[in-house]
Amino acid sequence: MSSPRLTGTSYALLGLLAVQPWSTYELTRQMDRSLGRMWPRAQSRLYDEPKKLVALGLATAENEVVGRRPRTVYTITPTGREALAAWLRQPGQGPVLEFEQLVQLSFAENGTREDALRTVAAARAWAEQQNVENLSAAQEYAAGDGPFQHRAAQGMLAGAFFTEFYAMVAEWADWADEQVRAWPEDPAQAVADPEALARIAERAEWQRE
Repeated sequence: MSSPRLTGTSYALLGLLAVQPWSTYELTRQMDRSLGRMWPRAQSRLYDEPKKLVALGLATAENEVVGRRPRTVYTITPTGREALAAWLRQPGQGPVLEFEQLVQLSFAENGTREDALRTVAAARAWAEQQNVENLSAAQEYAAGDGPFQHRAAQGMLAGAFFTEFYAMVAEWADWADEQVRAWPEDPAQAVADPEALARIAERAEWQRE
């Protein structure tokens, strides 16, 4: 029987265990809080992953009782730290974008202009909502009061990415709203703004700068 294969989720949990021991419940909450935006995974899978790490000798499990409730606390092993370090030596995969609203806008000629405007508005609202918690966390860390403040240098990298990402989606939505409002009632009759197309092509040359 072959050994279970380590996945990105496996290594993400190892990374959390390298910070401190966690119970399964705590791991799930921390995974959602600190990594959920960049590595979303179903909670059911997260309850199985720590057991895999134990089976591979990368973590240990200790049963405890808190009040009347039993819980299992997982701790990374030296072998687990070695596996985590080996993973970090490898360049990871780039981001994968999943954006249903953008797919809908790609086929907007099959709906109405109002449909497209609602979709753009929803994308703008999403960016605003996502940034609420992002702003709160950024302010906490900037004030020196964030959870695991000693790891702020590492968390800052992801924080900067999501701050720019949410701002980019919001700015794009504002631009898209202007474009769609200039369309006729029937989106199938819409004509692209030549100047906008030229600016997109010019911006796409950023890597040559």
